[in-house]
Amino acid sequence: MLGTMLLLLALAKPACPSPAGAASRRAEALKRLLEVFGMEDPPPPPAHFKQPPQYMVDLFNTVANADGVTKNPDILEGNTVRSFLDKTHSEKMRFFFVLSSVAKNEKILTAELHLFRLWPRATDGPKRHHFCQVSVYQVLEKSEPDAPGGKKLLAARLVSLQGSGWEVFAITQAVRDWTEDESSNQGLLVTVQGLGGSPLDPPLLQFATSRDHHESKKPMLVLFTDDGRRGASLPMAGFPDLQPQAPILPEKMSVPKLTGPRSTRSLDRLQPCQRHPLSVDFEEIGWSGWIISPRGYNAYHCKGSCPFPLGENMRPTNHATVQSIINALKLSEGVSSPCCVPDKLYSINLLYFDDDENVVLKQYDDMVAGSCGCH
Repeated sequence: MLGTMLLLLALAKPACPSPAGAASRRAEALKRLLEVFGMEDPPPPPAHFKQPPQYMVDLFNTVANADGVTKNPDILEGNTVRSFLDKTHSEKMRFFFVLSSVAKNEKILTAELHLFRLWPRATDGPKRHHFCQVSVYQVLEKSEPDAPGGKKLLAARLVSLQGSGWEVFAITQAVRDWTEDESSNQGLLVTVQGLGGSPLDPPLLQFATSRDHHESKKPMLVLFTDDGRRGASLPMAGFPDLQPQAPILPEKMSVPKLTGPRSTRSLDRLQPCQRHPLSVDFEEIGWSGWIISPRGYNAYHCKGSCPFPLGENMRPTNHATVQSIINALKLSEGVSSPCCVPDKLYSINLLYFDDDENVVLKQYDDMVAGSCGCH
């Protein structure tokens, strides 16, 4: 964790480059940072301006604050949410989603088909129907889905013919089948029937398609997955208080009046352990083309001394207290004073375009120092 913080500090506040090796060091640092974010290479920015699905934007704003820091840790199922738009571009109720960007180690927890229900068409005569039956099938035979054994029912429900809005259908098992065997992905078929399965001609309910409707209403597949990443075992809390931490002053500490550069350095060493800002700007790093939100965040870092005696306001561990005593009394050679390190860490969330221009929401543990202590 300390190495990650030092890496972020180096990227956020680049030093003056030396004549040799500056570019390679920066490239290596960016490569290491990509590893922290679980990537080998940065995704290319979309070729054309793309509006992310409103559902994904709303989900990000529900889970995280403006800086991406998690404020509701129990909302996400797993640590990754992937969205896929329909690739058929057809007016028929057939849908196909390319799932090649799902990693082999990702566990599919929940898969949802999101369809936007349009306002019902005006019809002549008495309105005898108030509901219809919508069924979602996994296509097994692409050329003949209506033949016996050509499709498998995944979900069915009665849907009101009044109003418009999103309808969500759980299709988890089908997506698990597709990720295990890519060739089994023959798409989905959606049917609309009257009560009891009677045909409706013309159909009284229609869903937006990927061909003729606004980007915000296009059919979408949403996957909630977990890639197995786990953070450190430091205390985690709910919504973090990210106001600057108050200085932690050691008891009865007197600061001598010193002057000059050496005095400044000495004074820095005498400052108590506390949290300091550490800005990470994705635009400065060169990632603003594919990251949607946030534009950057404050990682914070811990700096300062842990002098003897360690007060409770420094939140020392028992081990740090003993180490401080041994160091102060010189009872053993080579024992340093405890270190000022994060003792509470928070996760952040990134909303971004992946290699296939799908929008992904991913949560990363242990990215923000919530508070500091002597350990």
